[in-house]
Amino acid sequence: MTKYVGFWARVLATLIDSVLIMAITLPPLLAIYGLAYLENNEAVSGLADILISNILPMILVILFWTKKQATPGKMAVSARIVDAETGSKPSKKQCVGRYFAYILSAIPLGLGFLWVAFDPKKQAWHDKLAGTVVVKVSRSPKA
Repeated sequence: MTKYVGFWARVLATLIDSVLIMAITLPPLLAIYGLAYLENNEAVSGLADILISNILPMILVILFWTKKQATPGKMAVSARIVDAETGSKPSKKQCVGRYFAYILSAIPLGLGFLWVAFDPKKQAWHDKLAGTVVVKVSRSPKA
């Protein structure tokens, strides 16, 4: 039986991923812009900021989804992204679409993410748009 991953486990996975992304992106940003980067009120500090803060995380997340079906945060909570119809690995197109659909989940005050708490399949709006679900991975006992 398929067990869908709920809201709080997904929140924890997102927090783990956010800390990891910050640990990866903050050192080069500080090396390039110095401590003034932390005090900057501008949306973007420059090209390096766009590349490191936006493009690099996008590439990493999509790579993890296509290769491992999960980010490190999802792996930590024993979750995996699968195709909603077949239960198999999502296509690259689904992974890219899912990433950009996060914007639609976030726009109305995060309602698209909160939707997980009420949906029977625990799908956020980005899951619905990409045709994916997040399922619990059963850990096999070690021999």
